[in-house]
Amino acid sequence: MDSYLMFLNCPAYMDKDGAARCGLPAEVHCRYTMNSTDGPLESAKISCPRGHHFNGPIDCLTVPEQPAATAESASPPSAGQGTQPRP
Repeated sequence: MDSYLMFLNCPAYMDKDGAARCGLPAEVHCRYTMNSTDGPLESAKISCPRGHHFNGPIDCLTVPEQPAATAESASPPSAGQGTQPRP
């Protein structure tokens, strides 16, 4: 039997606005499979050092990586670009 430690970033929100996440490494205590109408879901029970505990599908426990904002996407469109008026 293989045994290894697995960590996920803690998905807990740290403020009321939902802008800041805990992000500390959360230890996976156990992994299991849940049945659903769409098929089996890989699930886990995790906890972080701040005391946040979660239990559910791994897809719901992981926070997608946010792409870094580029200068091009951060600037407003110049005149002549953007939406065209409807005929």
